[in-house]
Amino acid sequence: MGLMNKGIALGALMAGLAAAPAFATETIKAVVIDGYPARALWVKEFSNFFIPEVDKKLAKTGNYQMEWQESYGGSIVKPKGVLEGVKLGLGDIGIVTTIFHSSKLPSQALSAVTPFVAADARAVAKAVDEIAKEYPTMQNEFAKQNQVYLATGVVLDTYQVFSKDPVSSVSDMEGAKVAGAGMNLRYLEGIDGAAGVRGGLTDFYNMLDTGLVDKAMLWPEAAKTFKIAEVAPYMLKADLGAVNSKTITVNKDYWDDLPDEVKTALQEVAVMYRDHVAGIAMDRAAESRDAYTAAGGTIVEASAEDRAKWAAAMPNIAAEWAKTLDDKGEPGTEMLGAYLGKLEAAGYTGVRNWTE
Repeated sequence: MGLMNKGIALGALMAGLAAAPAFATETIKAVVIDGYPARALWVKEFSNFFIPEVDKKLAKTGNYQMEWQESYGGSIVKPKGVLEGVKLGLGDIGIVTTIFHSSKLPSQALSAVTPFVAADARAVAKAVDEIAKEYPTMQNEFAKQNQVYLATGVVLDTYQVFSKDPVSSVSDMEGAKVAGAGMNLRYLEGIDGAAGVRGGLTDFYNMLDTGLVDKAMLWPEAAKTFKIAEVAPYMLKADLGAVNSKTITVNKDYWDDLPDEVKTALQEVAVMYRDHVAGIAMDRAAESRDAYTAAGGTIVEASAEDRAKWAAAMPNIAAEWAKTLDDKGEPGTEMLGAYLGKLEAAGYTGVRNWTE
């Protein structure tokens, strides 16, 4: 090769090296699982918000890029199987519905045992998530399931009471059969003759329609989705409270192998996702109340005195919850006080002091 050709070849080589990146971007695969379908609010926003935000953060340095595999709607696990699925490594990241696992994740019931305090999903999500990060209890519960806790989310706004017959106060619930699920059935204890009937959200319409129950405790967005106004045209706006029910977790073995930059991106975006989803839940709540009345429903607001009367009639399920954790050597009472303190600082004081 002549000197001129060698010079041209060398120049081309140098130009190519200058144009090439100084390093290769590492691709990291992540399998995300949930048993609920892709149209569910929290799943949809994981796809539309969480994933793009992580990608944006990682793109700033270009060191890593994620290869996402999203598996929803029962393709890998059913809704109740996410906790076990992430534990076993069937998914790397999961959206765990914590209300299915009260025995394995007891501290996640914190917002459910403190009704009549905050009806704002954003405030509850933030307070629960901060408690989870300030106290080791919640994280340790997930650690026992071979998982790393990222953030807790609230996807429903406050529980309300929907009724077949006119209802304007807690006294109208005396002697009633009321559909509910999980912890909220305990809200009925103390109301004379009221009986809780356990059921799933998809069952409530038929339970009301057939007369199995007179009333149901659910939230406006669900009432809109399941056309509850057709069978329960009266809503008592009691603002029983928003409740956390979703937690983003990562398989511990998978987490341990992740670069620190990717871990940080996942942790930061999980908090952004927490607030993003709670905000959407609140926006939908207002729209859903309007849709309920448009469908023929009537909304009556419970008085402050009536809400206080209902709360006072209940057993102190918050103190019971705290003692159960205390007895296991966990700081249940301290967590309860700190959580209520955070809500109070955010402007939400309950009609009953659950720490007494």
